[in-house]
Amino acid sequence: MATVKGGEKLEAALAEMAKKVSNPGTLSVGFQDGSSGPDGVLNSMKAAINNYGAPGAGIPPRPFFSNMVKDKSGGWAGDIVKLLKYHGMDATATLKDMGEKIQGQLVDSIFNGSWAPNAPSTLKRKAGKQPLVDTGAMAGSVTWVIK
Repeated sequence: MATVKGGEKLEAALAEMAKKVSNPGTLSVGFQDGSSGPDGVLNSMKAAINNYGAPGAGIPPRPFFSNMVKDKSGGWAGDIVKLLKYHGMDATATLKDMGEKIQGQLVDSIFNGSWAPNAPSTLKRKAGKQPLVDTGAMAGSVTWVIK
């Protein structure tokens, strides 16, 4: 069994760092503005259906959101630490930069992921556009907010 030494020191260092952080908040990135595409369907609903699929409707999963989080989230903590130092421990400025970064990662995943192909009928309707992209409304509605 492995043992960890210095846990108390790490805990104390993190507590001291937390005291120095100003303007704390929570960052939320995704589909939160209640926007919809030209068809009137909420972009958040389209995102959920596309991410997880809808087998009854013949829509395969295209996990653009889940895969992005899995692939990119490992680097977020290090980015936050660097940004906190850069912004003088200002959490709001740090979260703003992280919101923009993660928003970009999510939009990139929509446009550049390797997804199950569209059905022939969908390809015809969408004039050959790639999966997850039709009007661009879903990708355009990716936003971030600090709470």
